[in-house]
Amino acid sequence: MGSGSNETSGAGQGVLAVDGGPGQVRELHAWLSEDPLVRRWVRLVEREPPPGALGPVAEAVQVVTGSAGVVAAVAGVLIAWLRYRTSDVTVKVRRTDGDTEVEVSAQRVRTLNAEQTRALAAQVEAALKDGPPAEGPRD
Repeated sequence: MGSGSNETSGAGQGVLAVDGGPGQVRELHAWLSEDPLVRRWVRLVEREPPPGALGPVAEAVQVVTGSAGVVAAVAGVLIAWLRYRTSDVTVKVRRTDGDTEVEVSAQRVRTLNAEQTRALAAQVEAALKDGPPAEGPRD
């Protein structure tokens, strides 16, 4: 598991909620954990298993968002991860202390050109950072 410690004063928290089930959440966490800039700022959020199940259930990935570099890296890894999904997985990206939320699907990401991908990355970054949301890519 990544470190959930908040070593940057004023750092916020972001959440990446994956609709594809616990396996997809764990896979996204693994991809984020492979990035040297990101790995110490991500943590797997788990809940107790239901009766009769083994092990905790992965619910989401939490990100400490104190650095613009970390936020940009998370956006890049998320978009890359979605491009390689063979099913249509959707990820909801939001700050825990904000009301901006961006929903990104694997199907949508696969059809984007370079300019649209940059716009989507900016939109994901805006959902994790303070401030108004960025304008999304034009389909």
